[in-house]
Amino acid sequence: MRSFSEYDPKVVALYFFSVTGLAMFCSYPAITAMTLGGGVLYYIVRNRRKRIKSHLFFFLLFLALALINPLISHNGATVLFVMNDNPVTLEALLYGINSAAMVVGVLYWFRSFTEIMTSEKLLYLTGTLSPKLSLVLSMALRFVPLFRRQSAKVSDAQKAMGLFKEDNVIDDVRSNMRIFSVLITWALENGIITADSMAARGFGTGRRTQFTNYRMRRWDYLFLAADIVLMTLCIWAAASGAYTFEFYPMIRYRGSAEHKIIGEAAYGILVLLPVIVELEVNIRWKYLKSKI
Repeated sequence: MRSFSEYDPKVVALYFFSVTGLAMFCSYPAITAMTLGGGVLYYIVRNRRKRIKSHLFFFLLFLALALINPLISHNGATVLFVMNDNPVTLEALLYGINSAAMVVGVLYWFRSFTEIMTSEKLLYLTGTLSPKLSLVLSMALRFVPLFRRQSAKVSDAQKAMGLFKEDNVIDDVRSNMRIFSVLITWALENGIITADSMAARGFGTGRRTQFTNYRMRRWDYLFLAADIVLMTLCIWAAASGAYTFEFYPMIRYRGSAEHKIIGEAAYGILVLLPVIVELEVNIRWKYLKSKI
């Protein structure tokens, strides 16, 4: 009994790239709507009532993106009204809503991606693909908090020595320049020390190991198989022209109805897969608690 966030990082990463990849390169309204709906639903299932302000931000972003297009683009045959001698068309408005839904939906999915894929899991993935890239990434992530702490130490030391006053802009600029110079020198020295330490411990002389070993289990394989099958159906539908939709100069759909139904059903199930997993885990957990 594992939630979707506890699945193997390779499976999770492939799933997110499958969903967002098709959404970003497809302007078909049904796909866009399912991307937004699935992203919002999974975000709510994961966070419940937490981070409500995020929904407000995404809603305002959706409104802004939806209204910008009809104001700057005047293509389309159906004129709704004229504003400042510029026609506002139905096609431009619908295209703006579709584009806004795509952007916000992808952002919702990437927000969930950043919550699930921690730095440890990202290092695991990059280490599998490229050990050198994983090393550079891990060192960069390590130096961010170190830089922050060292900067605070140097700033406090300068304040204690009376080298600048906070209410003086010129002194503040000079102090920041001195702090930056000290940090660069400290970073170079720390880099040399880290390289010598790694060489002394035999880095590069043998096969690298991961800090955390993830194993593919039965549910990982089942989820991966479902992801591949559903994504293959979506790609087949897109290649057959089932997702061909035109907004300009008139709204028009071109494609096979049979292929469209199969493609929409496959993508609908695809975006609901993590929600189904989370709901199944919650229901089973409540059932087990009731047996105690």
